[in-house]
Amino acid sequence: MAEVLKVDNGLSIPLDEIRLDAVRASGAGGQHVNKVSTAIHLRFDAGRSRHVPAAVLERLLALGDSRVRQDGLIVIKSQGSRSQRQNREAALERLVELLKRATKTRKPRIPTRPGRAARQQRLDDKGKRGAVKRLRGRIRDE
Repeated sequence: MAEVLKVDNGLSIPLDEIRLDAVRASGAGGQHVNKVSTAIHLRFDAGRSRHVPAAVLERLLALGDSRVRQDGLIVIKSQGSRSQRQNREAALERLVELLKRATKTRKPRIPTRPGRAARQQRLDDKGKRGAVKRLRGRIRDE
């Protein structure tokens, strides 16, 4: 059986659906950065994966994360470490975190009405504001 990446109880993804490419890291690092491919580009096509439910894919696209394209392709770059193995683990952890965010459903908001005290407070504040504005008007001689 192929290795799987466990996201949560209901979702796990086979590692053969995740493409990991080693590339040269950008930034400082001297000669080491020019010789060794330690950065990792992770690509996972959630739109085509049969392991990602449609509801999770819909929430994943709705997250607005820049790592997720509109067709469902997830691209994550990890280059924080000088070790390719650590960058690979970090990229997989980021993918799990992203998918966990997409698996959580938001509880629908139940609209409520303001209580009696809140309504009375609003009317009192409104009366005070009106009085202040009346006092700003012209002064009439009687």
